[in-house]
Amino acid sequence: MFTTNPFSEIATLISPTAMQAYVVIMILLVVGGTVLDMVHKQSAKYFFANAKKAQETARVKVSGGHKAGLAVKTVANEVLTSSEFCNSKRRLSHLMTMYGFIFFVVTTALLIFKYTGSDAQAPWLVLTLWHLGALSLCVGGYWFWFAIRVDVASEGVKWNQFNGRGDLFILGLLSTATFALLWSFTQAIGLGGLKWLMFALFIVSATVLFGSVYWSKFAHMFFKPAAAFQKKVAQADGSNENLPFDYDLNDPELQAKFPDLPIYLGENPPNMGLGIKREAPRHY
Repeated sequence: MFTTNPFSEIATLISPTAMQAYVVIMILLVVGGTVLDMVHKQSAKYFFANAKKAQETARVKVSGGHKAGLAVKTVANEVLTSSEFCNSKRRLSHLMTMYGFIFFVVTTALLIFKYTGSDAQAPWLVLTLWHLGALSLCVGGYWFWFAIRVDVASEGVKWNQFNGRGDLFILGLLSTATFALLWSFTQAIGLGGLKWLMFALFIVSATVLFGSVYWSKFAHMFFKPAAAFQKKVAQADGSNENLPFDYDLNDPELQAKFPDLPIYLGENPPNMGLGIKREAPRHY
């Protein structure tokens, strides 16, 4: 199974050109859906307007080099390692799903565009990464759906409860990866009729996944890094998105600015501690 190229096996009935055309159409659907989502939600307009507003209230000017460093930090933290997740299980589940999807999509493109000819022999590494990518996506996705999502500390949603557009993306991912593995397995052991059923379900799932970008959370993966970068710039230039900073209540300058602080909190205000982060939200 792990050493078989399922796309090469069906190339005798479905031409490589047709498979390549399908991939191009899916790419166009993702691009078109993302653009329509941006137009509908006015995401780009919001980001530019928010950035301009932040510049007007900025306390210091952030240099180009500093912004480049913030961009690298955004890629390293929010994109590559998902450090914004405080829950380690949720973070690991997200990383397994994300990297599994990346490896699965990239190797799918390689297998279809380069290794579907009659005499093409796909490297074992590409074939292994295709299967492991789909498997990682399934493990991370099903872990989230059946364990993390139902936990009251996370979302508290029943496993059999479908939230419409909010769940369209994750279900599309899971069904695409699941049917891809089942298609490869049934093809490897020679189940002719069943392998074509799994292949058809794989194509339907992939079409729903990439064709529903406008209605699902697929475009979120493009907006999230932009929002994280803009937040870092706002913190660096002092605008802080018009939010208050964390102040030291014992700072004489702060007490001079707010002279009623000692009246309410005393001459030596205590450390208020973690507040809402003191314990996990398990009371609802």
